[in-house]
Amino acid sequence: MEFSPLIIGTMRWGIWGANHSKINVQKLIETALEEKLYTFDHADIYGDYTTEKLFGEAFSDMQIRREEVQFISKCGIEMPCNNRNFEVKSYNYSPEHIISSVDQSLQNLKTDYLDVLLLHRPSPLLNPKEIAETFTLLKENGKVRQFGVSNFSPSQFDLLNEVFPLITNQVEISINHTEAFYDGTLDQLFRKNLQPMAWSVLGNYFSKNSAENSRINIIVNEFCEKYNVSENQILLAFIMKHPANILPVVGTSRPEMVKEMKGSLAINLERVDWFKLLEAGKGQVVP
Repeated sequence: MEFSPLIIGTMRWGIWGANHSKINVQKLIETALEEKLYTFDHADIYGDYTTEKLFGEAFSDMQIRREEVQFISKCGIEMPCNNRNFEVKSYNYSPEHIISSVDQSLQNLKTDYLDVLLLHRPSPLLNPKEIAETFTLLKENGKVRQFGVSNFSPSQFDLLNEVFPLITNQVEISINHTEAFYDGTLDQLFRKNLQPMAWSVLGNYFSKNSAENSRINIIVNEFCEKYNVSENQILLAFIMKHPANILPVVGTSRPEMVKEMKGSLAINLERVDWFKLLEAGKGQVVP
């Protein structure tokens, strides 16, 4: 399956962020497709279980063929909120819960199938054989085409991948969060010829005042001038320089930012510049 080079994250489109109207969601979808970004990332819990429905109502009123886009969704977290009366936040990967979650996502998104289903977080109670049977049933029924995980460690990924083929692991990667470069996550996917997906790709660079971000800011501003690009684009270029061919999930809720982030694809950071950014983030030279 070939994804768009940037994946459009929808988490902040609803009440967890911009609280967009249907018209505003349609404008975001239109802009993404104009930029040839056709993969959209969802999760059942986004917007307290409301954002998928907002997206589905917007998309269904547009003259866009379903085959022109890809829908990713995630399930497995049971999150207490106004729309769900769970006793405690937990993970549920029972066959019944996965199937009902998929059915609800299909209803909300007004589609017959998901291109990809991800298990949102690893659970200590996850039974890989039970998951494999459930995934097989969903695939045979045409409800989900491919499967992956999110936030799984390499060993957790292997535990499930040994009994059912996965296509990705969506993990946190940014200039502030480089653990995946070293903990085997990217090595594993690279070895299996699978593309990783990355969430929170701008890290806390714009939201947190820290010594780390002060160091990063100096280098980022230097490179903005050198490459004639924005800070957002430099931060994305840092991730995409990695040879594992990381797919960033960009979480913007503004059409103009979709266009700006698309521009990061044209940047090829010089190797030395990449290491200058890494050094700024870590606050020390590489060993």
